[in-house]
This record gives sequence, structure tokens and C-alpha cells, in this order.
Amino acid sequence: MEITRIFDILDAGKDLYENRPVLAIKRDGVWDEFNIDRYTQMAYNLSYGLMAMGLKPGDKVASISGNRPEWNILDMAASQLGVIHIPIYPTISTDEYNHILKHSEVKLIFVSDKNMYNKIFPLTEHLTNFLGVYTFQDNGTIPNWEQILEKGKANAHLYVDELFKIKNSIKPDDVASMIYTSGTTGVSKGVMLTHSNFLSNVSACRGLFPLENKDKAVSYLPLSHVFERMVNYYYQSTGVTIYYADNLGKIVEILKEVKPHIFMTVPRMLEKTYDKIIAIGKDLRGIRKQIFFWAVNLGYKFNENGNNWFYNVRLKFARKLVFDKWKTTLGGSLKLIISGGATLQPRLMRIFWAAGIPVYEGYGLTETSPVIAVNHSAKPGNVHFGTVGPIVPNVEVKIADDGEILMRGPSLMKGYYKAPELTQVAIDNEGWFHTGDIGHLAEEKFLTISDRKKEIFKLSNGKYVSPQLIENKLKQSFFIEQCMIVGENEKFVSALISPNFSFVHDWCSRHKIHFENNDELITIPEVIARFQKEMNTINKELSDYEQIKRYRLVAEQWTPQTGELSPTLKLKRKVIYERYEKILEEIYGHTKDGEVRGIK
Repeated sequence: MEITRIFDILDAGKDLYENRPVLAIKRDGVWDEFNIDRYTQMAYNLSYGLMAMGLKPGDKVASISGNRPEWNILDMAASQLGVIHIPIYPTISTDEYNHILKHSEVKLIFVSDKNMYNKIFPLTEHLTNFLGVYTFQDNGTIPNWEQILEKGKANAHLYVDELFKIKNSIKPDDVASMIYTSGTTGVSKGVMLTHSNFLSNVSACRGLFPLENKDKAVSYLPLSHVFERMVNYYYQSTGVTIYYADNLGKIVEILKEVKPHIFMTVPRMLEKTYDKIIAIGKDLRGIRKQIFFWAVNLGYKFNENGNNWFYNVRLKFARKLVFDKWKTTLGGSLKLIISGGATLQPRLMRIFWAAGIPVYEGYGLTETSPVIAVNHSAKPGNVHFGTVGPIVPNVEVKIADDGEILMRGPSLMKGYYKAPELTQVAIDNEGWFHTGDIGHLAEEKFLTISDRKKEIFKLSNGKYVSPQLIENKLKQSFFIEQCMIVGENEKFVSALISPNFSFVHDWCSRHKIHFENNDELITIPEVIARFQKEMNTINKELSDYEQIKRYRLVAEQWTPQTGELSPTLKLKRKVIYERYEKILEEIYGHTKDGEVRGIK
């Protein structure tokens, strides 16, 4: 059947899945599986329960939870009732929760557990027409979503005809969800996405990858993010079973057990996986260590456009001796990994492909539902390392005179909620969405992202600097977890660096360097000298004006929880500038207002 609205996925699933699980999650060591009948019935009971509570089309419900089948059940129940689903990250600040909950006018909130309930419930005191907070987990006296399910089940006969009428009245262009952008530069905006926005992107991506009915996927990126959410619709409309990993600490164990054919990731997760593998290689001895790094160095030379016969012979032995173990670690059945959210280092692409694990990098935004371009395997010649791939079939892209990427197509949002003036700024009179990203089309085909338009800055000598390009080079170092390039209106470029502390700790142990804490670690001359060696190496790849003249190590690990990163692991530059203002003053010898240090 044709899927034109999100909830149509449930009806289509009856033929696709038969009695196989659609969704699954491990609880107390046992996989709790949801076949299409269980999934559908729970979605209907929840719809009836929401109706019994007085919700009607156009109302809003929010979810604040990790990945779990209950999230999907809520999503389907809301969509077929015409209720707008607002997924919210579980890791944002209290101020951000307050803004989203008030701005969106939610009537009901579903949260993961008691801890999240205790965090969110006090924030709902001033919400108007608010009905309550309900947990997905049973926590005794705290309101639980099962109460709504039971109410719906008991009163289904009262609402079945009305729900049928509402479903028939819902149009593909109706708003299905509002997703609040991560707000790296200010207050987040509510992006209104329709049924057809999501499903047009599903349609554009279907056929680009070798996924089949009965394949399996592991899902661990937040469903509150548009990327994982759209892909989950893609899975369900293809017949792929989704296994949720709600604990990243057990992701390797889950991959080995499930043996998935696909999963989505972000570059930092692949980098950490790679770092751990390399660390194991460094602990090897003798001939085994030599063979390991022979294979790694061979992998760095992999060419996506084909390799000569001599390389392929060596690669065959490298896979047998080394790389097949990497595949086994990731389950052994992977057809592909898709990476998004940030730039992926080409060297990682090369080595994973050499290992027989194809990684496809893509690009998109919340406002575009999200995929604009992606490397893919629909036919040969559609993969180019260092780019985000060809434009997907039903999307148009052009590059503006200033280098900004413009997009137009059916996956483009309806607009920003309560912000028509911001919508007009973002989407011009010809329907082109201004992404804010700078890029170009390599070989007139492969989209290449160079930076954020607002993040490019100018030195006092008039030279423009693209910080992301330099940051991505820095993060190729095993010693660097995160970094931020600074220097706007200054004479030279500098860097703030949050070290890869686990790697640096191991390095110190091997070199018999002792310290009590990270505050002391970043002051040790041998550590500073080792980072300077990294700077020297990277500076050789940069123009004179781009080279990092000064840098400072910081003792903190940057995370979404501590505020330096967005939920999608992008730098919150304003936050970092404010947090390390004193260090920046020390680097440049003056305050941000221009006052020279030491002069009154």
C-alpha cells in the first residue's frame, strides 16, 4: 500500500512483517519484542486513551526519553489522532526545557522514568491547560502511561468511529511533529515538519542502499533527532526489525548479539571505536603488532574508485589476518553504516571500507527532514570520500554566490512555529532554503561542506578562516577529543583543546608521567610538548595565516551534559567563549572589549 502519512506505516507493516518483530528492546536481560499486531493495538489503545483525556487534532504532546518501542507507539498514536508530537532530548538544560515546553504549548508529557519525571514535573507548574506527566516505566505512585493505555482499551468502543474519521481527514501536508533545533547560537526554534516532509525523504533514500525485508538494525542515536527518526520510518516501511540500545555502555555486546545489517552513527562514535581498536593494536607484541599496523597503513590507502590488483591481493590478506576481527566486533553481518551530524575524517572512511565495513556519509538539517545528500551504493560511482555525496533524487541544491548551500524540495519544513519572520528569512521567495552551510559541488556532483556561514571569521589582516576545517584536522589526532578554533579580529589563530583524556592517561602511563588529576595533567611540560608536536604536524597542512600560533589545553571533557556541546555533538561556541573567557584574554593579551590586560 502507498504510505502518505506516518501512521500508514502500521497498515503497511501487516504484510511486511507478518509475525516477525518490528521493534525490540532488552529488559532484564531478555529481548521484549513487538510484532506488528502488538505494536498496532497499543498505538490504537493509546490514541483512544488520549481522546478520553480530551486531546484533539492540533494539540501537542511531548516525549523526553531514550530510544524504546514506547516512543514509536506514542508517535503512531499521536500521528493518527492528528496530535503533534514534540520529541525533546533528555540531556538539555532546564532553561531549554522551560522554553520548549512553554513555547510549544504542550498538553501532555511522556518521560522515560522516575528520575526524568522528578526533573520535568516541577517545570510544568505554569503551563496552561496542562494534563500531566506520565512515565514509560512503572514507578509505583508516579503516573504511568499504562493508565492511559488501559483507559483507551476500556473506552475503545466510544472512540473507534471518531478516530476513523480523524484518520481519514489527515492530509500528507498536515504538521506531524515539531522538532526544536539544538540552539548552538541562541534560543532553539520549533521546526514544523509534515507527514509528507518525513515520508518524501524516506522515499528519496529508499533504493540507495541494499536493505531488504527481514534485515536487522540497531538504533542508538536519539529518536528525538530528525536523522534517526526518519531512518526509523525508513526501516519500518522496508520491513527491517529495529533493536534499540538504550545503554551505550553495552552497544558492543548488543551488536555482537543482534548481528545487525545496518546502524546509524555520528563521527565521534566511529572515532572512539577506531581509537579503541588502535589501542588494542598498540598493546600487541612482535610480529602480531607488525601485521596489525601493516594492515592499518594499507587501509589508509584504500581508493573508493577501485584499487589495482596488487593492492587487492594485499587487502585480501589484511582482511583475513586483521580486519575480519573488526567486522566480528561489530556483529559480523553489517552491510553498511551511515554517518551524519558532523564531518567524518576521510582516513576513517578509507580504513573502514578497507575492513569490508562500508561507511556512507550524508548531510542534512532538521529543517530538511533531514537528508539533502548522501554517498550511496545504488550504482557504482556514487561514493566520494571527503564529501557528503550526491544530492538525493527529489531534492534540488544550488550554491549561492557567497558559497552558501541552498535547498528546495518536498522534504523542506512548513516553517518555524510562531516565527513567520524567521521562516521568511530562511526560505526566500523562490522557495530556496538557506542552510547556513558553505560548500561546493565537487566534480559537479558530490556536495562538499566546508563550514558554517556564521562561523567563518576574519583575522585582523583581512584573511578569512574556516574554523571547522582546522578543527576536523585537529580531531584526527588521537590526543584530541574536542577543540575550538578562535581568532576573530585577532592577528593570529589559536585553539582551545579538550584532550582525549583516556588516551593521554595511557600515554602518560607508558612514559611514566605521574599526576593527580586533569588540572595537573595539562600543566606538565612533557604533555604540553607532546601536544605541540601535534600542532606542528597539523600546521604543515595549513596556510600561513591559518596556522595555530597558540593553544591552550583545558581540564574539562566537553559534553552535552556539561553544556559545551549540543545534543548532536556540535560545538556551542558562545558557551565555550564565555566559559574560557579568561584563557582567551590570556592568549590575546586583552579582554573581549579590547581592554589591554594589565592597563587600567
